[in-house]
Amino acid sequence: MYKPRCSFKNIIQSTKNIHLSFCRTFTNNPSKKLNFSKVLVLTKLSMYEHERYKYKNLTDEQFTTEMTRVGVDFSKLLYFYDLHKNFEKKVLHTLKTTGVDFKVVNRIDYSNALIDWADLVMPLGGDGTFLLAASKIVDNKKPVIGFNSDPNKSEGHLCLPKSYSENVEEAIKRLQQGEFEWLLRSRIRITLHGTKKSIRLTHLHPTLFEPNIDFQDERDLKLLSESEVLPILALNEVFIGESMSARVSYLELCLNDNKTVTNMKCSGLCIATGTGSTSWHLSINRIPQECITNILGLVESKGIAQNVINKSNQIGDLYNKNLIFKPDDRRLSYTIRDLICGGVWPQPKGIKSRDFCTKIRVRSKCVDACLVVDGGMYVPFDNAYTAVLEIWPEDALRTVVFPN
Repeated sequence: MYKPRCSFKNIIQSTKNIHLSFCRTFTNNPSKKLNFSKVLVLTKLSMYEHERYKYKNLTDEQFTTEMTRVGVDFSKLLYFYDLHKNFEKKVLHTLKTTGVDFKVVNRIDYSNALIDWADLVMPLGGDGTFLLAASKIVDNKKPVIGFNSDPNKSEGHLCLPKSYSENVEEAIKRLQQGEFEWLLRSRIRITLHGTKKSIRLTHLHPTLFEPNIDFQDERDLKLLSESEVLPILALNEVFIGESMSARVSYLELCLNDNKTVTNMKCSGLCIATGTGSTSWHLSINRIPQECITNILGLVESKGIAQNVINKSNQIGDLYNKNLIFKPDDRRLSYTIRDLICGGVWPQPKGIKSRDFCTKIRVRSKCVDACLVVDGGMYVPFDNAYTAVLEIWPEDALRTVVFPN
């Protein structure tokens, strides 16, 4: 009988994520003092509020009629709005009873002036609201501490654990007493090289596209020189590719200042941080359990023992968990989506479709490309530009974790 050359135990050991031994953390900070005097509460802009902004000239009755006419489940819309607002009231009541001075803003009036006023920013919502809060903070001094307002509907990986959504008082007490550890999450700095012209950083949230809404902090980026650092840092990931997803992206890639420059065609490039490794990065690269089963089924037909086939769930979970790395890891993890490998592509051969690096240089050879930061900010990236992506310690985002 044919015997497999390696046991499942050996497979498990060989897939250990080797990056952990190279991870240089910078979370340790001897001071746990958290100034809690002034808190800027950034509350989620619900879908109800989004629609109400669009139809702000209608009465409440007319608005309800219009929502029903276009097929919106108005009762559901109102339910989730009330759910979030009730949670918001609970947080604000807790802050008030502890003597904290606070201001409440949403996506539309969240501004740099208010951030400068606050000791910390407290997003209420989910990961999207947390990413918005982080997007305007450009150093590692100002803490961002978020609450998940609807843990039954939202994962909220970036927020405090879901249990504290039910016990806000305990969370704030622990923060004020210093019962936490600092976690400085790595972020991606983007430097654009190209021609001297103005480009606009465009928000992708649908509310901000409405012509009857005044947005407080819309930004143009003036390229005063041929090299400019974008005024936004990526906490999760940066995506580079054609704006039309069905169009092939033509990119030129250089890793770690290597002399080798790879020309490639693909469906876009995703560059993730450790924080982002639980998000889009994981979704792109994870292997479904049925694929593992099919692969091992083919192996079984060649004589591999059945006990290995029965481990398909465990193997899949192991592989997928191994895609995640530490939030304070200073490396970038890039993924080339649907890399065309045939004929002359890529040029030269040999680039991995997924790997770690410390610096990436990308030149666009696309027709209508974009550079998207954390799924919320869009920058045009045509063939006049080259982008350099890297992680600097001073760009990290200051967050907290509770021990145990």
